[in-house]
Amino acid sequence: MSAPAFSLRPSRDVVVGMADAKCSNEAAERLVTYALGSCLAVAIHDPAAGVAGLLHVMMPDSAIDAAKAAANPAMFVDTGVPQLFKACYALGAKKERMTVIVAGGAHQGDNEDDDRFQIGKRNFAALRKLLWKNGVMIGASEVGGSRLPRTLLMEVGTGAVTLKVNGREIALKAGG
Repeated sequence: MSAPAFSLRPSRDVVVGMADAKCSNEAAERLVTYALGSCLAVAIHDPAAGVAGLLHVMMPDSAIDAAKAAANPAMFVDTGVPQLFKACYALGAKKERMTVIVAGGAHQGDNEDDDRFQIGKRNFAALRKLLWKNGVMIGASEVGGSRLPRTLLMEVGTGAVTLKVNGREIALKAGG
């Protein structure tokens, strides 16, 4: 009797909630976050180390509530993104090998002009600025648009990212 063929197909979903971040170096896991509206999903992957991380961030700047930022850094772009990278570094990832994929940041009104606070747009602008200051480029993104909820799935072993939007699946690839 022969052993079954090895598969990198994820065997376990790890759910990343709102204002949450998770990292993994388990090839069979898949990081998943649901219901992205104006929030952003920031997915990072180091293929050499086999490390992936996912952040579901709600707001751009922790200055609006320092106590909330201290209690939950993953709530804000400026505190959550550094936390995500550091957690991946602890598992062996290196910044220079990381790919970054971003989704979400939708407007919350019936159209963009109705979105008074523009949280989605501000989240993405804050993320781009933070990454740029740290020499990190976004490899792929699917941001903005209407408030249709998005689900992002990232396979830890391969770094493959799938975005589900309104019944459609979109493969997001860094650099492509």
